[in-house]
Amino acid sequence: MSIITIPEQLTGKDELVAIPKSEYVEFLKLRSLVKEVKPTKEELKIIAQGEREIKMGKYESWDKVKHELERYHNRKS
Repeated sequence: MSIITIPEQLTGKDELVAIPKSEYVEFLKLRSLVKEVKPTKEELKIIAQGEREIKMGKYESWDKVKHELERYHNRKS
């Protein structure tokens, strides 16, 4: 798939992306299947807290979380 990015210096606003029409039509179909959900104020606060924690390095790798979940699941079986 060919993608062209038009920089904001040429558009006067945001960058633009040009993609083949068939890809755009497929995107519109997929978008119609997914309902957009606006987060509540409380959810936005939680997201902001998570972003701060990530910046401070307070997170676990996916491999570690996956390993712990597998261990937990195997103990329950």
